[in-house]
Amino acid sequence: MTTLVGTLGCIGGGQMAEALIRGLLSAQLVAPEALYVVEPSGERLDLLRNRYHIQPARDEADLCAHCATLLAAIKPQLAATVLAGYRPYLTEEHLLLSIMAGVSLSGLRRFAGPQARLIRAMPNTPALVLAGATAFSPDDSATEADRKLAKTVFDAVGTSLEVPEKLLDGVTGLSGSGPGYVFVFLEALIDGGILAGLPRAQAEQLALQTLYGSAKLALESGETAATLKGRVTSPGGTTIEGIQTLEQGAFRALVMAAVREASRRSRELGR
Repeated sequence: MTTLVGTLGCIGGGQMAEALIRGLLSAQLVAPEALYVVEPSGERLDLLRNRYHIQPARDEADLCAHCATLLAAIKPQLAATVLAGYRPYLTEEHLLLSIMAGVSLSGLRRFAGPQARLIRAMPNTPALVLAGATAFSPDDSATEADRKLAKTVFDAVGTSLEVPEKLLDGVTGLSGSGPGYVFVFLEALIDGGILAGLPRAQAEQLALQTLYGSAKLALESGETAATLKGRVTSPGGTTIEGIQTLEQGAFRALVMAAVREASRRSRELGR
């Protein structure tokens, strides 16, 4: 089996790590025998081993010995403690990818030490169904090959792009928190259908397909949201009436403010 990723060691075996494991294996970018995981929960580790045939690593030294690329997929409040255990074993031969929200590159450097090359990433929860959006930022130590490898890894669970680290708070407010906004809108759309007389099951089916189809159309048509909105908005019709109601409620301004405030909170948490 020809692979592009080589060996990958996961520090933590939670849902996002599992999503990346599944995506990489599905795309045949890594072999199961080249995937190692350190996970404190024996039950969780057994699940990953049975489901994906990954290799359990004994400890920090074992993971670093087997893997040139490491993925830090743990809770951010554990970063300092957990990465301190890896610090003695990390060398300039290691690339550390972090998906820990709010942990800056400078924080990673402080916790992991001076040797490893670093890339910080912000995925979102649709990665769990291989439809995520991830932005990543390398530090000065990362090579062009490291950047390409990071894109390969994160493209396996959706789409990814490289941005300067200063933009990651904006990424968090938009795509990181964005699924939450979409689910609130989805819930409201379903309730609107029920208010209009539809049974709940039918309202859910129609609302879900409407959101999915609209996103698919926007992705595949290459046209702007404004153009697509114009095509469904007839003069004096039903859609413009509904949009006017949204505008009266300051819908756009609220969404923009939500992104701004979530970004602000991300900056606060990263201090």
